[in-house]
Amino acid sequence: MSGMSDPVQSVLQSFRGYVKKMKSYGEALDVMYWDLRTGAPRKGVEARSEVIGELSAEMFKMSVSDEMGRYLEQLSAPESFGQLDETNRKLVEECKKEYDRSKKIPPERYQEYVVLTSQAETVWEEAKAKSDFAMFQPYLEKIVAANLEFVELWGYEGHRYNTLLDMYEPGMTVEKLDALFADVREKLVPLVAAIQKSANKPDTSFLNQTFDVAQQKLFSLFILKELGYDFEAGRLDESVHPFATGLNPGDVRITTRYLPNDVTSALFGTIHECGHGLYEQNISKDLIGTPLCTGTSMGIHESQSRFWENMVGRSRPFWQRYYGKLQELYPDRFRDVPVESFYRAINVVQPSLIRIEADELTYNLHIMIRYEIEKALFDGSLQVKDLPAYWNEKYREYLGVVPSHDGEGVLQDVHWAGGAFGYFPSYSLGNMYSAQIRHAMEKELGALDDLIANGDFASVKAWLVERIYRYGKLLTPQEIVMRVTGEPLDPDYLVRYLQTKYADIYGL
Repeated sequence: MSGMSDPVQSVLQSFRGYVKKMKSYGEALDVMYWDLRTGAPRKGVEARSEVIGELSAEMFKMSVSDEMGRYLEQLSAPESFGQLDETNRKLVEECKKEYDRSKKIPPERYQEYVVLTSQAETVWEEAKAKSDFAMFQPYLEKIVAANLEFVELWGYEGHRYNTLLDMYEPGMTVEKLDALFADVREKLVPLVAAIQKSANKPDTSFLNQTFDVAQQKLFSLFILKELGYDFEAGRLDESVHPFATGLNPGDVRITTRYLPNDVTSALFGTIHECGHGLYEQNISKDLIGTPLCTGTSMGIHESQSRFWENMVGRSRPFWQRYYGKLQELYPDRFRDVPVESFYRAINVVQPSLIRIEADELTYNLHIMIRYEIEKALFDGSLQVKDLPAYWNEKYREYLGVVPSHDGEGVLQDVHWAGGAFGYFPSYSLGNMYSAQIRHAMEKELGALDDLIANGDFASVKAWLVERIYRYGKLLTPQEIVMRVTGEPLDPDYLVRYLQTKYADIYGL
């Protein structure tokens, strides 16, 4: 802060204290939310949702208060802003963007919405278990209506959905996504077709057995340690839908879901969340107590979860290294299954119903379906009551499969219950970013497969910490991609990676 006048330094200090207090509320809320999803008693849900609503409203009021307005006005003034260092400028810009947006929502309306989504997530869990969309429908109708109302208050350019996209991927628009998705779809559909015609299909029969859940947990914990997830700064729990919660770099919690009849679901769910966890655990400690202490966007965040899950966890050298450990845990299941057969089986390509269990290749089609649905909900061409039929039709059209019930259809994801419209495209953007980042990494570190074969995850992690993780939200997604790869986002890296991998597996 050298070279800063006393009045500016004094305002900045007060502002930083104010922001830190807001972050403290946020951390308390995150612990409550985590608890709600990982085993809070059912009968406490309603009261807990009210508490979450109350605290969220307090935090929201602070973010739009006259005091916040005065801080931002003083620090944004050219003579003050010019004295700030890069971190504090970014902090002021981030808070101002949030302030200008939030100021348009009445605080009591915001509190109602937070209570609604907290309750909706619990209702969704039950509705999913019972495959009962009608039970969840009234909540979802209110959530969509609230988001439509908020978008009108926030304002939008072009498509209404653009405002929601920008919250998860700053700078992303429907126009850009339509072009990116069309390009990827056009190049991958022929590959999926060639695979379906191939006679050289992997045998997956040995995966259709029961697998002791206690052993699955042991293996998940073992792999997390190998990858460099810090258990002194995190923990692994169970939830209906896997997620990661970064309270601060010293407390980043992840969850997974164990299925007795599927040994891969929990494992890849765990590695996916580990990718989020590694990012959050390695953000610079200088950013703690500010809104910059998180990933720069959900697309960059998902690039890390998808990188660790797919490019590391589903790679051949990974299983050449760790398959023996899995065989030790399940000798009667895998004793006679060669590692190459296992590798091909976990990379089998087949149109499926469940997004989080989809193969790497068709996964993007699951995202495109949700993107089309969200666009339609926000341009008014689709009503919530028509969602199940619309969903099933899209699955028939894109993947050639139709859900037998809504639990494996429209109710499978938690995102809409939490009001996270605009989030889903991040997963496909993450796939694109990760392939491009991998290419840049290999230019400096050599082949990723060699690093994995040697168990040298420390070098991989150190490279990512240095170029991406430590910055938190200091850099925009576009700045990170340009800095790391030297060019803007290019989906061709993903297409080439998938073509090479699957031509090898299927002998195309």
